[in-house]
Amino acid sequence: MIPSPSPSSLHHLFIAQHAASRQHIEVPLEVRRNRLLRMKALIDDHGTALAKAVQADFGVRSLQLTEIADLFVLRTLLSHTLKSLPKWMKPHKVSTPLYLHPARAYLQRQPLGVVGVISPWNYPVQLALGPVITALSAGNRVMLKPSELTPATSALMAELLGNAFAPDEVCVVLGDSEVAAEFSSLPFDHLFFTGSTAVGRTVAKAAAANLTPTTLELGGKSPCIVDASCDFNAAAIKIAHGKLLNAGQTCIAPDYVLLPKGREAEFGKAYAGAVGKLFPAIAGNPDYAAIISARHHERLQAMLTAAEQGGATLQFIGSNGNRGADSPHRQMPPVLAFDVPADSKLMQEEIFGPILPVVPYDSLAGAIDYINARPRPLALYWFGTDDAARDTVLAQTVSGGVSVNDTLMHIAHENLPFGGVGDSGWGSYHGEAGFLRLTMQKPVLVQSRWARGDLFYPPYGKRFDQIMGLLKRWL
Repeated sequence: MIPSPSPSSLHHLFIAQHAASRQHIEVPLEVRRNRLLRMKALIDDHGTALAKAVQADFGVRSLQLTEIADLFVLRTLLSHTLKSLPKWMKPHKVSTPLYLHPARAYLQRQPLGVVGVISPWNYPVQLALGPVITALSAGNRVMLKPSELTPATSALMAELLGNAFAPDEVCVVLGDSEVAAEFSSLPFDHLFFTGSTAVGRTVAKAAAANLTPTTLELGGKSPCIVDASCDFNAAAIKIAHGKLLNAGQTCIAPDYVLLPKGREAEFGKAYAGAVGKLFPAIAGNPDYAAIISARHHERLQAMLTAAEQGGATLQFIGSNGNRGADSPHRQMPPVLAFDVPADSKLMQEEIFGPILPVVPYDSLAGAIDYINARPRPLALYWFGTDDAARDTVLAQTVSGGVSVNDTLMHIAHENLPFGGVGDSGWGSYHGEAGFLRLTMQKPVLVQSRWARGDLFYPPYGKRFDQIMGLLKRWL
């Protein structure tokens, strides 16, 4: 890995971008398109190399997984952004109230300046370059701090971005958590962080010292409600896919399943069958990703052990009873956990692994109450055919996003904002929502020479009272 920068060199990188952003406040469409096309060429020319770097960092993770979950997502983002950018950049006209006529008004869309991006390790290309692409489309300069847990990927991105962009356009800062802390204390015009809720709190606190606005894409315990009307076999394959993509190391993976009491065994059978279809083997299967590090693998094993000691029943799938504790490649088998104690870490912390607790409910109202008693999740999933039950869940719960009769797929829709709420984050991106998040919408009122604002000037008297009386009646 490239040596970590010193605080002074980190500051110099920021100063260079800050100065450039203030010297070139207006960033024309041609400049923005050129930057996006350079990013597109980088992905097209070096996508395989990036996928191999991700594979090296994980130990086991197929190139195809990175293609679909990282590179394809970026390609769709670029295509949509390039197509939509001329429309997004136009001043947005707003209607003017009668009492301000004949003035006119609009929102002028301008770059914020310098955007900092701190990205995670689980989808190290997509979650780094996605916010960078969005920031560039809005005309900003970008400093990127990728994760130190994927050193090969981070170093390659630093090299490729360094070749494609001038340092005052896009630069990459490599280093550990100390560098990340220094990075988050820079006075950015906006700071974009993707990661855990705990670290998000620290980032938000550092940014607040500079009054830097933030977008925090965090995690949380995303519930999956299986309605009584649901076909368990049809639902199980989609739940298993959402849970086991990247071995559960996905911020919007289902974190627990709520299903009608008494149907636990039925779901366990359906889920095991679905896992068998997706992953006929676990150990040695390149499509089934490894846990990112020994420390994270040990954490997951400890959570299982503690839950079991507390009375939970564990159903290991596709592993012949092997818990995967001593897996040389950290390929941890899928696990269903039943009767998990409420105070267990499995039920209190985001799991970020292939463990899926199953929580039975007596009534739909009880399931909704269970969700609402906890911090608001990043995603919520509902499966069934009862439209009234579905609408009740949608009306009575709040989450960052929802997929109905599927998992994960709402994140792939470019016209749906993606983001959290409460403990799962704040601020959204993707599509125009992301463009506007990293854009200053400057309100502009253009006064007419025929304006009679003087009617509201002092000295106040009878005429003023008459005018105000008319306006009050009109309003």
